[in-house]
This record gives sequence, structure tokens and C-alpha cells, in this order.
Amino acid sequence: MTTLAAKDLPSVVTIVVRSQSSSSTGSGEVIRSDGYILTNNHVIATAASGGAISILFDNGTSAPAHLVGRDPLTDLAVVKVDVNRSLPPIAIGSSARLHVGEPVVALGAPLGLSGTVTAGIVSALQRTVVVPGEGSTSAVLIDAIQTDAAINPGNSGGALVNCAGQLVGIPSAGATVPTPTGQPASGGDIGVGFAIPVDLAKTISDELIVNGRVNHAYLGLEAEPLPAGTGKAAPGLYVTAVDPGGPAAAAGISAGDIVTRINGATATSTGQLVELTLRQRPGAKVTLEVDHSGRHGTVTVTLGNEP
Repeated sequence: MTTLAAKDLPSVVTIVVRSQSSSSTGSGEVIRSDGYILTNNHVIATAASGGAISILFDNGTSAPAHLVGRDPLTDLAVVKVDVNRSLPPIAIGSSARLHVGEPVVALGAPLGLSGTVTAGIVSALQRTVVVPGEGSTSAVLIDAIQTDAAINPGNSGGALVNCAGQLVGIPSAGATVPTPTGQPASGGDIGVGFAIPVDLAKTISDELIVNGRVNHAYLGLEAEPLPAGTGKAAPGLYVTAVDPGGPAAAAGISAGDIVTRINGATATSTGQLVELTLRQRPGAKVTLEVDHSGRHGTVTVTLGNEP
């Protein structure tokens, strides 16, 4: 463990974001020697509207940084530190090779405490976790890694590494114990944390570095869980709106239709539609089973580019 910490801590940084009214800290890791740092979008979101970003390194030095690009839907972002020297990038592993029960280590700055190391295991894989996004929107952590390595506020954007010291996930959210309505949520780590798998994070970060944004797939419909009074039994998703000229409209889907299956899986949550657009690329074909004007059928939708 000491060898792993000594190897990886120089690649893990504390990110400080200051706006006119507040300041906050999070974590990140160097992914390219020329200064590119991967983190969570929610760590640097205030910088998008004029906040200043600074990076604190493991050796106690600091430097300013600027925002390269961010993707609120997956809660990932890339910043670039302004230094005239090569930085030590963290080794990149593979989240696809993880196994439940495998030891992992989280590195970051919980509660602003830079250089903190906590150990645990992979508790579960392929979780889908919806977390608060910007404004009234949500971000979706797809195929998330669940771990009991302590993840507290400030760990966000840091590094979850395997026993070889390779980055396998980006710690992004910690669960809290539900409390009765009106009572404050309990704080602190409870042994249930979630990390974005590095295989997805690498794809997103590469696109952010090249383009400054991510081009997600686009379905072109809005839906809600099947409401009472439709005469149909759940499960199913009730289509409330279809974008004119969008992929769903081109496939013949219209408002009032009921989606019963998505790529063969029973339709139970609107989160499945969000997952669909995050997992697939523009141009991919997806299959929806739909009740349309009293008839049940299967339609193929070719996903478009996000407007």
C-alpha cells in the first residue's frame, strides 16, 4: 500500500475553484504529461461561469488552470494546468477487467485534506446511479463501480486505483442514509460509494480534449412512467413529446405512444432512455417496442447527433 501511494499521489491533485461568492475543493488526476487533468464536472462547474481554478500538487506547489471542456450528463470534465514542465500522469487501467471483491484504493482530498488514501474493495459493478446535475437536470453514472473505500465530499474527481496503481475509476458520489422527511441527511462515508469506470472516462476525456464538448446520441423524445388512466398496465413509458424531425419522429413514434421495451429490456424508467443516449453513439440503431394507436409493434430508431 505504501508503494502504491508513493507511486500515485504525485499524479493526484487538489482542485480549488473560487467564484465571487464562494470557494470549493475537489480532486483530480493528471492524465497527460502536458498538463491535462481529469475530474468531475460538479467539481469545476462554477468555473464555467467565471470562477478561477487552481491546482495544488502533492509537493505543496500550486498553479492556475483553465477549463478545457466538460460534460454535465456524465459528470466529467477536463482542465489544463498552466505549467512549463512535464507532469507525472497516472497509469490507466481497465474497468472492464475489475471483479467484485477486488481490492481498490481511493486517492484524493476529502474535506480538503490533500493526499488522503483509503482502501476497500469493489463491492459491485455495473450500477446505474442518478446524481444531481446542473439546475433541474441530473447526471447519470452508467456502469458505475460501487466500493466501500471511503468516498467523502472532496474525493470527487479523484482516483480509484487497483493494486497495480492503475486508474480504474473516478470517485464521484457517496450514498447517504435515508432519513425521515424533514430531517437532515446523515453525513460522512457509510461504505457505499460510486466511481465512474475509467473506460468511459477515458473516452469522454479524449473527446473533451479534442473538441471541448461531447457529442452524445440523440433520441428526440420525452417520456414519463406510465400514468394511471391510460388503460395499460405498467411497466411502460408514456411518450409525452416528440421532437419534430428528430430520430423518434422519423421512426414513426408520436406523443401518446407507449414504449414497452428498449433494445429487448422491459421499459420501466426514463433513466433507461438517458442511458441509451450515453451508451450509444450517433448513427447507432436501437429497437423499441411501442404501442401506437392501439397497435403493438417494433420500430428501429437511428440515433442522431445531440442538438
